[in-house]
Amino acid sequence: MRNVIFNSLAAGFLISIGGSVFLGCESKVVGAVLFTVALLTICKMKMYLFTGKIGFIAESFKKVDALHLVTGLLGNYVAATLFGLMIKYAVPTSAEKALSICEKKLTQAPLQTFILGIFCGALMYIAVKIYKENSISGIIYCVPVFILAGFEHSIADMFYFAAGGLFNAKYVLFLVLVILGNTVGGVIVPLFKRLAGADK
Repeated sequence: MRNVIFNSLAAGFLISIGGSVFLGCESKVVGAVLFTVALLTICKMKMYLFTGKIGFIAESFKKVDALHLVTGLLGNYVAATLFGLMIKYAVPTSAEKALSICEKKLTQAPLQTFILGIFCGALMYIAVKIYKENSISGIIYCVPVFILAGFEHSIADMFYFAAGGLFNAKYVLFLVLVILGNTVGGVIVPLFKRLAGADK
């Protein structure tokens, strides 16, 4: 459990770095590509990122996995929020951009947010699955795709809202919907694969 706690904090920190470089880039495309440094490092150093783990419960699930997922999510939240607040203080221009982004996110209908979370969750599973098969190509392509498509990543959103200093009831609902969407999206691909295999 200690391993999960500290690795989830580390992963939240890395996502904060990815979010920071995205906010600091004038080009959205460049920012999306550079964001990949976060997931590449997380996978290489075996850190614990909720969105990178949740999909694998569809492949094999143990009771301890549920506890680890909850603990990991909380660790990711604490780190992403803490470092987001630090960026808010240290880089005012990024804070302004983050606030603008987050205010726009809160104009989405709840179902829109949930659906955008689903698509991001699927891409995160694909990225990590391909990495586990000894290729970084999944990360190089999937991370920019979910950012440029406007899909919602729960841990990145934790960072953006903290960097923007936006905390209210709408934020709580938004985050819950993204987490649920990431969870559903994360298990879709492996679940479909299992169902397809059951017909053989």
